[in-house]
Amino acid sequence: MCGIVGYVGSREAAPILIDGLRKLEYRGYDSAGLAVHDGSQIEILRAVGKLENLDRALRSQQLHGSTGLGHTRWATHGRPSEPNAHPHAAGSVAVVHNGIIENHLALKRELEADGVRFSSDTDTEIVAHLVDRALAASAGNLMLAVRSALSRVRGAYALAVVCKEMPDRIVVAKSASPLVLGVGDGEMLCGSDIPALLGHTKRMLFLEDGEMAELTAGGYRIETLDGQSVEREPKVINWSPTQAEKGGYKHFMLKEIFEQPRAVEDTLRGRVSIEDGSVIEAELGMDPGGLAEINRVVLLACGTSYHAALVGRYWIEKLARLPAHAELASEVRYREPVLGPRDLVIAVSQSGETADTLAAVRSAREAGAHVLCVANVLDSALPRASHGTLYTHAGPEIGVASTKCFTTQLVALLLIAVHLGRIRGCLAQEQARDVLQALLELPNAMRATLAKEQESVEVARSFQHCAHMLFLGRGLGFPIALEGALKLKEISYAHAEGYAAGEMKHGPIALIDADMPVVVVLPRDSQYEKTLSNVQEVIARDGIVIAVVTEGDEEAASLAQHVLTLPDVPEIVVPMVSVLPLQLLAYHVADMKGTDVDQPRNLAKTVTVE
Repeated sequence: MCGIVGYVGSREAAPILIDGLRKLEYRGYDSAGLAVHDGSQIEILRAVGKLENLDRALRSQQLHGSTGLGHTRWATHGRPSEPNAHPHAAGSVAVVHNGIIENHLALKRELEADGVRFSSDTDTEIVAHLVDRALAASAGNLMLAVRSALSRVRGAYALAVVCKEMPDRIVVAKSASPLVLGVGDGEMLCGSDIPALLGHTKRMLFLEDGEMAELTAGGYRIETLDGQSVEREPKVINWSPTQAEKGGYKHFMLKEIFEQPRAVEDTLRGRVSIEDGSVIEAELGMDPGGLAEINRVVLLACGTSYHAALVGRYWIEKLARLPAHAELASEVRYREPVLGPRDLVIAVSQSGETADTLAAVRSAREAGAHVLCVANVLDSALPRASHGTLYTHAGPEIGVASTKCFTTQLVALLLIAVHLGRIRGCLAQEQARDVLQALLELPNAMRATLAKEQESVEVARSFQHCAHMLFLGRGLGFPIALEGALKLKEISYAHAEGYAAGEMKHGPIALIDADMPVVVVLPRDSQYEKTLSNVQEVIARDGIVIAVVTEGDEEAASLAQHVLTLPDVPEIVVPMVSVLPLQLLAYHVADMKGTDVDQPRNLAKTVTVE
């Protein structure tokens, strides 16, 4: 998502800031801007679109000074525009910010009632006004003013602030959004990620949540938000530029697997109201009255996105009590589907450019259906062809085999299901609160699952040379079995099939023998007993069982030769955790075989042809 770069020292800041922002382009953005202190005032320059637009503007309006901030923005509050681009200024301060201020509406109303006039639609501008107002009460101490402002703020942020009266310093703060400090020779830098700073220093330190720092050319001072001093020494980061882009991981795919908890947090930010048991969703492009009139949902997708649509179908039927159908876009576009004004078509695509899905969406619109898109890439073709778009905000996914886009699509679809259920009166407030609470707790459960990576490594080591593998699951586990098989096929080139476990006796059971490993998605859910029976059938035919089980399930663990464990989470969010060990299994099998993990043969990230 958004990127921050800051510099204070003796060199010209603007070229350093632009260079740092280029190193963060992989995070995705729709606008960019700089704030540079020239010794007497802060000059701000912003541009919509790519960094080249900001660079072009900088050539005609040069910014001189040795203290400054840079920012690339992915719109969350307010459309992409020059007024909504960062940095934002108020009085004598300028601010850049990543994250979402959850109580921004209440703060904005309060400030407006006190005479403040806003020049943007963003939540970040509120922080600028709060800091500016706190400066007087803080006797001009920028650190104290930022601390005072943040005491009013609820949400996620990494932010950096400069002040007209203090040209020699930057104040930064962090909560649930990354921020790295770089210690140079007579200069200090800050950034959202290591690549932004690596060209200027290898000595770095990482702020923790609830910490802030004051940066000057001579060094840094770290404190907690309640004023306690923090002592922390920088670490030497000996990464090459390519390693830096990969965050130190061997492959982009592995990095993206481990980015999933953060990506889910980004998908949820600003969209959930636990108090009301509701989804705050102005992006659907349809008023509540129109949604209440919907009598059917059709989900269109291809590949991994189709597996997400299969899970979404289950949730929509369960929570919104609407008939739901998941269709392969490449098939439905050549049928003559019966669609009309009371149908909601949900198109699911990582890239937003999938040719088959785009063609199916256009046909659906011509038939009068309301079309909602779930996509990751801002302003891509599918969002433009749809009435509304729910962006997943997963950030760029470089690995061809989708991982974090899949789990964030699942989160987006569950949010839609809750929203439809509440609008239609089918989902009680308390039930909705339970689902939304499970979603808010999901990132930590995902982190706990990923921490058990070694289990997947050991299974991969045992089966790296296996030519065939069968994946089974029931209910919500069936699409996850399909996705696990697809991941293994895509990157390791092993033949793998995903099946509904109840269908095993209708054909696949003929394949099972001592040379056919069977991966069974077996969490303790409502389908547990029946899936356990399928495990017994595999064992009876000398099959090798690799079971994905809930932690503490000794019965399932005693039956399987290999176990991949999951934390005990509510059944509604099990798909987002049960897919993680299967992603890791596929990754480690492929890595051990030596295939091209990030760019597997014959595959493309965005399928724009039939």
